[in-house]
Amino acid sequence: MKAIGYIQPTEANFSAGLQVFELPAPAIGPLDLLVKIKAVSVNPVDYKVRSSRAGSRDMPVILGWDAAGVVVAIGDDVRGFRVGDEVFYAGDLTRQGSNAELQAVDHRLVSNKPKGLTFAEAAALPLTSLTAYEMLFEQLRVPKNEPFDLLVIGGAGGVGSIAIQLIKALTQEGRVFATSGSDASNNWLRDIGVSGVIDRRQPLAKGMEAFGLKEFDYIFSTTHTLDYITQLPDILRPFGGFGLIDDPQTLDIVPFKRKAALIAWEFMFAKSMFGFHPETQGKILGIVADLIDRKKIKSTANTTLKGLTAENVQEAHRRLASHTSIGKIVINIEE
Repeated sequence: MKAIGYIQPTEANFSAGLQVFELPAPAIGPLDLLVKIKAVSVNPVDYKVRSSRAGSRDMPVILGWDAAGVVVAIGDDVRGFRVGDEVFYAGDLTRQGSNAELQAVDHRLVSNKPKGLTFAEAAALPLTSLTAYEMLFEQLRVPKNEPFDLLVIGGAGGVGSIAIQLIKALTQEGRVFATSGSDASNNWLRDIGVSGVIDRRQPLAKGMEAFGLKEFDYIFSTTHTLDYITQLPDILRPFGGFGLIDDPQTLDIVPFKRKAALIAWEFMFAKSMFGFHPETQGKILGIVADLIDRKKIKSTANTTLKGLTAENVQEAHRRLASHTSIGKIVINIEE
């Protein structure tokens, strides 16, 4: 099978390193599906792994942790799937990724894809949806039937875009605000239903004044946490919740103590890495697929590249690492 991967880690500007490999089809275990990949999308984990993990000629590193495709084989212990099913998933960080014609994946991490989406539109959703859902409803435990105000830092990115929609779709009285720094991001955020936009180029407390806000019940930081961390304790309510997903080298959370705040650090691959209730991820993606099909939320795909080539994967990584992309970047392999 054809796959896009690399052997040596690549410098931060991703100027080279990716190449086409011809590899054997993946062997599947008793709990696995073998999926013919139709579309993939990119996430920061791709270029983070690319800058640190090494492979070999016999075992190159194949990136990709978002995919949509068709089941072509199933393991002996698989339940709930059949050959021919159209599926989507984020997979497992410890296994070879989806930038390939075929991928083996634990069926417990997988759901049938939304019926109303193309493969490319569906591929934009799994990793960000799992990250947002786990943070909001498992870690921060935002209420579904009570009023609250939540701030998403980096609202126009992949995780922020789906988090905003999940709040609007799954809570009765929740309001969600987001930081933004451009007109394009502002327009995107309003289109997906944000309650208000706060200019990230000014102090957050000042931006809150326009909405009569003095504090947030929850703060979800998806990017550049260190740029905001000194402001956040002051705008979080007592016994509120602060969650993050990025990777600051150090993080001083002592100022949050006076608010008795809940601090949560989300990593959606933890379930598959440690075998901790992996079946919940398939169930979450099922919830997302249902919301899509009922038109409660929409795909966050915003840029589509055509063809699984080293050049397209390279370009997707470059755009994502620039931290200026809006929504998700998708590579459409085959419709």
